Amino acid sequence: MTAVRRLYEVSARMGAGRSLAETLQAVVDGVVDGLGFGIAVLNLRQPDGKFEVIAVSGSPEAREALLGTISAADIFDAEFAIADVWGGLRFVPHERLGEGEVVGWVPDVPVSDDPDAWHPLDALFAPLYSPDRELVGMLSVDLPEDQRRPGPIHRELLEIFATQAGLAIDKARLTDQLLAEKALLEASETTFRMVFEGAGNGMATVALDGPESGRILQVNDSFCQITGYAAEQLVGAFAGEFLRDEEPEQTRHELARLAHSKTPYRFERIFTQPSGNEIWLGGTAALVGRDPGRILLVQIDDVTARKDAERELRHHAAHDPLTGLPNRRLLQHRFDLVLERTRASGRPGALLFCDLNHFKLVNDSYGHEAGDRALREIATRLSNAVRHGDTVARLGGDEFAILAEDITPEALTTLITRLTTAVNRPLDGITIAVTTAIGTTPITPTSPDLDTLLHTADQAMYATKTHRT
Repeated sequence: MTAVRRLYEVSARMGAGRSLAETLQAVVDGVVDGLGFGIAVLNLRQPDGKFEVIAVSGSPEAREALLGTISAADIFDAEFAIADVWGGLRFVPHERLGEGEVVGWVPDVPVSDDPDAWHPLDALFAPLYSPDRELVGMLSVDLPEDQRRPGPIHRELLEIFATQAGLAIDKARLTDQLLAEKALLEASETTFRMVFEGAGNGMATVALDGPESGRILQVNDSFCQITGYAAEQLVGAFAGEFLRDEEPEQTRHELARLAHSKTPYRFERIFTQPSGNEIWLGGTAALVGRDPGRILLVQIDDVTARKDAERELRHHAAHDPLTGLPNRRLLQHRFDLVLERTRASGRPGALLFCDLNHFKLVNDSYGHEAGDRALREIATRLSNAVRHGDTVARLGGDEFAILAEDITPEALTTLITRLTTAVNRPLDGITIAVTTAIGTTPITPTSPDLDTLLHTADQAMYATKTHRT
């Protein structure tokens, strides 16, 4: 989960409104800093279809050897023909390469005899796409820090990051294009009109001065397509009318601040379309013209996909990937809150340690896929058995923890019975009787840290097992 947290941080930096050059370097730096690969290389697809290495991170030698090299449009076709398909990724194992087929820079590292170890000639690629599925670049990674071929979770994180990277690159290209064209707008109103109407991202102008301040003056087709409103519904209306009830006052303060600043203002807002569907809009607002008669040039993009990816990253950082239950990190956070409220109210809670009996036989007899299905089913049963507000977390393997706030001894006994009954029910398609042993420890105003309580509950669980034996 450390990689997920680091990845979330670098993903935020990558999408922070950088230029194209800064975004490309942020992408490769993000792979090295956030995903634990020793080397990352980004080939940007040029208008003629060829690929140019624009950014390299992790190795000065690789950077010197690769940066600026240009390859044919079909450079990756031969490798992808022999590659393993890992979702949106392509992995080319070294053993499939023919004699003399090595292209590019190869790291000088020892070769392991372990078949699952990363080989210097292994290659892992992540194609990068814009929102309309245009191939904008190719990201290649090398030298994972654990020196092994990436597993499913590591691959998923790389794929999520690649999705964000493609969106960030596309957005940076549009931003660079807009900045370049904005210089021409000042020289020609005709050029401004052409760029405004033909821009691929949403654009609008809004009055800033006088009694008409805040009124939308004009919008382009992309603005209408993104928001879902027709031009006649937007032009002449006040921009605040389309914001949530709690946001117009905030917007007025932001506009007042912008009126005294030459720096473009960046924003992200939830926008409700006429259909009721909510999307995330991200963009900039910049002053154009001179006082009086200044206007705001507003640029917007639909950033819902990036927001969804960020939310998914946050979910991965706090939840067990197999069962979807809170993981130890989220359990720690909720325990801290429960302990704080317990100290304020004086009403005790409880921490339960739940261990499964005979579960190893399920994996040995039916295989790990069946074992994973069983764990997901048991996780659902535990979640359904607890009270509203209780937390069920997976600690790892076949061990679970339940955090119960403000619970009486009688209610705790009832809860243990419900949990035991839920787990002890037969599992679908499995004849092995999987049961549970539960140990508890109270949470009081003088309770120590979570690790100590988990250890105490664990010991109580083993005492329960021994007593029953």
